[in-house]
Amino acid sequence: MKRWLSIVGPFLGLAGVLLLFTALRAASLGWSQQDFLTANNMATVAVQTVFVALGAIGMTFVVVSGGIDLSVGSAAALAAVVTARFAAAGQPVLVAAMAGVLTGAAVGAGNGLLITRLSVVPFITTLGTMGMARGLGKYLANESMVNADPGWLPELMSRFPKPSWLVLAPAVWLVLLLGLLLSVVLQRTLFGLHTYAIGSNESNARLCGVRVERTKAWIYLLCGALSGLAGVLYFARTEVGDPMAASGLELQVVAAVVIGGGSLAGGEGTIRGSLAGAFLMAVLHNGCTLVGVANCVHEILVGAIIVVAVALDRWRR
Repeated sequence: MKRWLSIVGPFLGLAGVLLLFTALRAASLGWSQQDFLTANNMATVAVQTVFVALGAIGMTFVVVSGGIDLSVGSAAALAAVVTARFAAAGQPVLVAAMAGVLTGAAVGAGNGLLITRLSVVPFITTLGTMGMARGLGKYLANESMVNADPGWLPELMSRFPKPSWLVLAPAVWLVLLLGLLLSVVLQRTLFGLHTYAIGSNESNARLCGVRVERTKAWIYLLCGALSGLAGVLYFARTEVGDPMAASGLELQVVAAVVIGGGSLAGGEGTIRGSLAGAFLMAVLHNGCTLVGVANCVHEILVGAIIVVAVALDRWRR
């Protein structure tokens, strides 16, 4: 029963939120006129999920290993600025996008090295790099925003994709593909097994021959690379390199992972659950907007969800 609840719990929560906002819109507009639970609106929500989902995929590995990464939002903003700078310099769009992903990977690699070589706890390390990455982004953008031609990148985030048979934006399919591939890595490979082992009991994992430091370094590099990809898509969506982009993304990402069944104590979590949590966060934001809930109330709800999810995790453990 415990295992069953951990698997279906995030999806039950998602279904509850969907029904709640559907009922609220139906109460004000009528069931035939409600505009929340429609194919068009759900496709829009799927696009809005992309940024949190990418961060949540990488954060799942980090949380399962018993760590945390507070720099994902700042890494995404820095990657967006770097991508815009490369595009503004006349570099091909693909080169600019690769530069953005590599920038995020560099931030993640720095986190991994600081955590493993200097033995600084992940919370403090990533709190420091969060400020450093955000400050570097502002420096590269000259305390402003970088305007550049994004080329074909906006097509990745288009609500009306070409060809039309894709139905959803290409970025959504990219997230689903990455989620599937990395879910297999986490659940079916030696790297994934070592990730769970480190989060369950790092000392025992070390005694069993797991190369803890190397595994952790790769985990944070992966998380950083996915944050960099999120930054590239931020640039694709807004068509500017904004150093203040993705503000608060780290809180939404952590909330998505915890809602999805990840434990901040380590050793538990799935990509499937984290993606469900990310979609729930996007549904919550979209529903609050349609209902007319103030943004400050939405932020309060996100904070409350994190507290409740962690409390439920402690109770389950």
